[in-house]
Amino acid sequence: MGRVVSVERVGTERQQLRRTIAEALRRLMEKSDLDEEAKDLAALIVFCLDAIAEGVDRSATAWERRDYYLKADRFRREWAWANRTADEMATLIQQDDWERLPAVLASLLPHFADVRVTKLVRPPSLWQGAYRRLLAEEAL
Repeated sequence: MGRVVSVERVGTERQQLRRTIAEALRRLMEKSDLDEEAKDLAALIVFCLDAIAEGVDRSATAWERRDYYLKADRFRREWAWANRTADEMATLIQQDDWERLPAVLASLLPHFADVRVTKLVRPPSLWQGAYRRLLAEEAL
């Protein structure tokens, strides 16, 4: 029998982050204008995508330690969109280029089509101040 690689905790965290992004996307789609909450939600998505990319790398590294190189490479390629999109969104937000952000957000939708959001359960405290935090990180 082959070796079993346990990445369950990272996978669970990834699913929770995907749910958070799906809820944030839904809230953003309901907005008609760009306000502070919309900026915070966009920044929250950047942070969640960064965390997903980090978790993907941790999972792939664990597989590589056990000589599952092909699986690790395939997994990284499958999730490469998360890091690219996070970088693109962060750049747009930091450059105050809000006109191009809806196109990037729309490109995320296919990646979250399988996440069902019937009830919004994430509290506003989760994204409050995320925009300022993202701008502060750029300043460092």
